[in-house]
Amino acid sequence: MCAHNICSKGASIALALALTTLWAGCAPSTTQQNTPGNAPDATRKAPFRAALVLDKGGIDDKSFNAAAWDGMQRAIQELGIDGKYVESVNESVYKTNLSRLAQQGYNVVIAVGFAMEDALNAVAPQFPNVTFAIIDGNAPDLPNCAALKFREEEGAFLVGFLAASMSKTRVIGFVGGMEIPLIKKFEAGYRAGARTASPDVQVKATYTGDWEDLNKGKSQAEQLFGNGADIIFHGAGKCGVGVIRAAEARGDGFYAIGVDKDQDGEAPGHVLTSMIKRVDNAVFETIRAVKENRFTPGEQVFGLKQGGVGLSEMKYTRDKVPPAVLEKLKKLEQKIIRGEITIPTRLEDLATFQPPEI
Repeated sequence: MCAHNICSKGASIALALALTTLWAGCAPSTTQQNTPGNAPDATRKAPFRAALVLDKGGIDDKSFNAAAWDGMQRAIQELGIDGKYVESVNESVYKTNLSRLAQQGYNVVIAVGFAMEDALNAVAPQFPNVTFAIIDGNAPDLPNCAALKFREEEGAFLVGFLAASMSKTRVIGFVGGMEIPLIKKFEAGYRAGARTASPDVQVKATYTGDWEDLNKGKSQAEQLFGNGADIIFHGAGKCGVGVIRAAEARGDGFYAIGVDKDQDGEAPGHVLTSMIKRVDNAVFETIRAVKENRFTPGEQVFGLKQGGVGLSEMKYTRDKVPPAVLEKLKKLEQKIIRGEITIPTRLEDLATFQPPEI
């Protein structure tokens, strides 16, 4: 990827190749959707089937869950599988959802979210012939399990640099969802990127406490805008759509920054960029590896180098970003890929962070 087209087809190919290399080797719900793939070959007794167990926030979060479903839809279309998702209404049904899909004979079951760690630990040992994966969480140390993780701090670092470089008020914001280590990693990277652009830019952060309430995201963004911020990055799932709505309502000169999926089109001209996390590619490649008997268990971690995170192409805002800023973004990206920048993953690590020279 490069800063002027970070969410390019090349990034997707890079992640696919990285995943192929790494994997070379061997329920009560609010909504369910079952989409059949192509008809199975006559030599197959049953179609290959894969399923997602979504966390709270639902399929329409326009962020994390939706990105996972994008990957499943691609598998349906390109691999000819049967694909399905199940939404979890609350934590109490994680185990039931995972177990039910395994009992129904799904070849691959993917837990979308770290909150399902305990449920997966309980369920996976009971179904050794089913392949399980979890996104953002730890998987059991079993031959049928994989953990798919991302270096979110790398993408957050780039959007922090961009936000601080573009801010007119010298105040930028961050709205997180649950106040947990994963989201703190987003905040830490964002703050480090902002400090790299300018130590004088102030970063104000707040947390909604959940992933679903758009009004919470909107109200907290409005408070941050009212306290001087002109650009706000969110890592809040569906709540983050509220952040985008708040930026849109503020009008010219105010921006949101999206997350997980390319959210630039949610409010064209009011979303400066999106920090894309290629959950879709991770889902697709996991399914393909199992289908082609190439699955290897264990932890897989994807960052800029593997095409796992990056920025959107800024379709509606690129003309507002000075060329010098875009060039610096490109240089920073290459430094990260070469391992020349150690980006904090915890807020306490910011105390010893030394901004790199550009």
